[in-house]
Amino acid sequence: MADIYLALIHAPVYNKNMETVATSITNLDLHDIARCATTYGIKRYYVVHPAEAQRQLAKRIMGFWQEGYGANYNPDRQEAFARVKIANNLNEVYTEIEAEHGVAPVKVATDARKYANTVTYAQLREDIETKEAPILLLFGTGWGLLKEDVEQMDRILEPIYGPTDYNHLSVRSAVAIILDRLRGH
Repeated sequence: MADIYLALIHAPVYNKNMETVATSITNLDLHDIARCATTYGIKRYYVVHPAEAQRQLAKRIMGFWQEGYGANYNPDRQEAFARVKIANNLNEVYTEIEAEHGVAPVKVATDARKYANTVTYAQLREDIETKEAPILLLFGTGWGLLKEDVEQMDRILEPIYGPTDYNHLSVRSAVAIILDRLRGH
């Protein structure tokens, strides 16, 4: 079975006007995605942000739950944050995973739009269950990853569709749905 990694990208991403921006790290994304990643056996959850002040903020938030009062008050949160790593950029993430496995990860972008090399959840789930190469799922904050970045990935996971035309989930909701489809019983 393949090890699965998750990266939450804060820059470069789109804003609602489709301009390239950096978004802020949020407390909820740290907590909720760490808990989801732990529930579904994700090997590591990377929070990727180029700004040192944002990375320090994330470390401070997580530190409260990993040491002292927060760790004693809620040990489950401490466990979830144990698999979170803060990174400057995606190259740092790629290098670390490749160093650990001896092979580059299969990079899988997630997006609310459909692309030419889109794969289904069933296809990716089969790869997870039958192949050894590590898989890195990339999620964009804001209004998503840049089109040119998505097109450079090895695969693109199909969008999440409901029964309506509305298609703008929070990244926390998208992560939960996608991990359940890929790893849930």
